[in-house]
Amino acid sequence: MDQPNRVVAAMREGRKAYGFQLTFPAPQIIEIMAPLNFDYVWLDCEHGPFSLQDVEAACRTAEAVGVTPIGRVPSIQSHVVLQYLDRGLKGIMGPHISSKADAEQLVRACRFGPEGDRSYGANRGTGYDYFEPGPDGWPDRREFYKNANDNMLVGALLEDAQVVDDLDEILEVDGIDYFGVGQNDFGQSIGLPGMGDSPEVGEAKGKILDRVRAGGGRAGDDFMIANWVHSMLLDGGRQIIAGRD
Repeated sequence: MDQPNRVVAAMREGRKAYGFQLTFPAPQIIEIMAPLNFDYVWLDCEHGPFSLQDVEAACRTAEAVGVTPIGRVPSIQSHVVLQYLDRGLKGIMGPHISSKADAEQLVRACRFGPEGDRSYGANRGTGYDYFEPGPDGWPDRREFYKNANDNMLVGALLEDAQVVDDLDEILEVDGIDYFGVGQNDFGQSIGLPGMGDSPEVGEAKGKILDRVRAGGGRAGDDFMIANWVHSMLLDGGRQIIAGRD
């Protein structure tokens, strides 16, 4: 549980972190990809069929092969985010961050005090509360809290039209490491449903990310490179089919 977050390390060192994205629970895939020395695996816990037990199994497998587990959660409510952190995720992407209040809530949920108010419990994400008593006779968890905060990756997904007006205030919030744009939901919110890959939505996305960078923030694409496992499977399948008579 004390492994460093490889994505956070890459971000701080100014280099790229490489990963793969899973929309379905399959810890075997994490093992299969391990020899390629990916930095992270990204779990879609918002849209994918991940139970909490599935998330824990994925985190356990990732840690065993030295890959950092991060993921998108279904809600930024503290009690929801906590369930995923307690399973072992070291990075959270919060969906539908459309206001300063949303951004503040995301940070509170992800980080221990004094940076947030993440709750502490004796689960695998906190090493099952294994602490030897210190010189004063009681377990001192302050260093653990600090290390957890230092190794926590917090991402905000911008997916709503309101972001256009509220982005400057969102960028004022400390504790968010990077931003992304959910272009399908964003396109729908500006009256372009089903057109997430259109030039119009792409232009709007580019303007938002330009504002993020101008305001001192990072876009996920600036330091994280990944592809969906299902896309890799389909690409491999197409290569086989292309050779069919």
